[in-house]
Amino acid sequence: MRPRLVFVHGIGGPRDPVAELDIWLRALAEGARAAGHSRRVLDLVMGWAADARFAHYGHLFDLAQAQGGVLDGDDPESDFVGQLLLEAVDERLTEATADDEGQVLRHARAQLTQTGAAQGPGAVARRLLSVSNTLLSLPGLRTFGGWASAGVMVGQLRQVARYLRRGEADHEGATLDVRIRRCVEQALDPVGPTIVVAHSLGTVVSLETLHTHEGNVPLLVTLGSPIGLRTAVGARMRPQPLQVPGAVARWMNYWDRNDLITGGPRLERVVRPNDRSVIPVSRPVRSDGLWVHPAVKYLAQPAVAGPVVEAVETAALS
Repeated sequence: MRPRLVFVHGIGGPRDPVAELDIWLRALAEGARAAGHSRRVLDLVMGWAADARFAHYGHLFDLAQAQGGVLDGDDPESDFVGQLLLEAVDERLTEATADDEGQVLRHARAQLTQTGAAQGPGAVARRLLSVSNTLLSLPGLRTFGGWASAGVMVGQLRQVARYLRRGEADHEGATLDVRIRRCVEQALDPVGPTIVVAHSLGTVVSLETLHTHEGNVPLLVTLGSPIGLRTAVGARMRPQPLQVPGAVARWMNYWDRNDLITGGPRLERVVRPNDRSVIPVSRPVRSDGLWVHPAVKYLAQPAVAGPVVEAVETAALS
C-alpha cells in the first residue's frame, strides 16, 4: 500500500486543488533531484510513490467574505495583524545584518508603535497599509512575484486572525477554524501512514488537527511557520501548552531568514515534546531573496525534499 502524502497550504485565496497538487509535487521533485533522489522524481510527479493529496480550505475564507465575514476598518483582526507584524519585525531585528535592512525594520517598528497617531475611523487600517508598504521593500517581500500591494498583504495576513478568532459559525454552528481543520482531517489516512507537509497558516491548522488524529504520521514538515510568534500566534493556538501531537514520529521545521512570517523560527524552543520525546527540529534554508514565502520555494530545496522522499520510501516498506 502506498503511504499518503498530504500538502496543506497557507494564506491566500481559493485555488484549484488539482493544479496546486501538481505544482507542489513538481517543486518537491525538483528538490528531490537536487538531493540525489533522481530515480524517485517520476514516481513523485506521477503519484506512484505516494497517494498525494492537497488539503484545500482557501474557499472557506472566500465564502466567509461573501457572507460579510471580514470586518471593515479598525477591528480585532486589524489589531492582530499589527501585533503579528510587530513581533515579526522585533524577531528579525535581532538578526538584521545589513544597515539598510535594519533601517527599514526600525522605521516599520516606529510606525507600528507610534503614539499620538491620527485617530478616527480607519486609522489602524491606514497605519497597517503604511507599515506594509515599508516592509515590502525588504528582501524576501519584494513585490515582484509576491504580494502585489500592501492591501493584499494585510488582507492575507488577516486570514491568520480569522482562523485564530474561532468565529464565523455556519448554519450548523461550526466555526471557521473547525471547518478548516475538517478539510485537513479528511485528507489524512485514518489508518495508514501519512506524511504531512504544511506551509504558513497551514502549519497552525495541521498542528491543531493532528492532536485529534489517530493515524500514524511518520513525518511532519512545516515550512515558513508562524507558530514561533509566541504572542500573536502560539498563545492563541489549541491545546495549550503547545506540544507535539502524539501521532507524530518526527517533525522537521524549515524557515528562510528572509521570510518575515517565520518570526521565532526555532520551534523546539516553544513546543513541548510528545510522549515519544519527539520535538521539532528546525533547519534554515536560503532561497533567492525575491518572494521567499511560497511553499514551492521551500519544497524545491534539497534539504526539505530529501527527508520527505526518504519518509515516503520508508513508509512504503513498513
